[in-house]
Amino acid sequence: MAHTKCTFIAIKPDGIQWGLIGDIIKHFEQKGFHLVGMKFLRASKEHLKQHYVDLKDSPFFAGLVKYMNSGPVVSMVWEGLNVVKTGRVMLGKSNPADSKPGTIRGDFYIQVGRNIIHGSDSVKSAEEISL
Repeated sequence: MAHTKCTFIAIKPDGIQWGLIGDIIKHFEQKGFHLVGMKFLRASKEHLKQHYVDLKDSPFFAGLVKYMNSGPVVSMVWEGLNVVKTGRVMLGKSNPADSKPGTIRGDFYIQVGRNIIHGSDSVKSAEEISL
């Protein structure tokens, strides 16, 4: 299939705490994407620092690592036509005020910094799957 790629999607600790695992998986399945891998885990601080290395100079980096280490995450690999780009649209904007209804963040979150879900933002960044 042309342009079939994989993307990395992770449900963050708040998404798990709020009971959104099934809703998020359903969202991607209804779009026609295929779940090809899933793991429920609690990532170590070292692993998270490696995962978010591109943000290491950001003022929020330490808080992000602490938050992501505060509870389990669900790491998933989804496959499908234009899945990276479409997946990002499905997530919605990082700022809750900018997330449209119908997106995961638009429907389920209200606080910046606790935005339920992470997704690869490009085909290149989807290489994070290897982590």
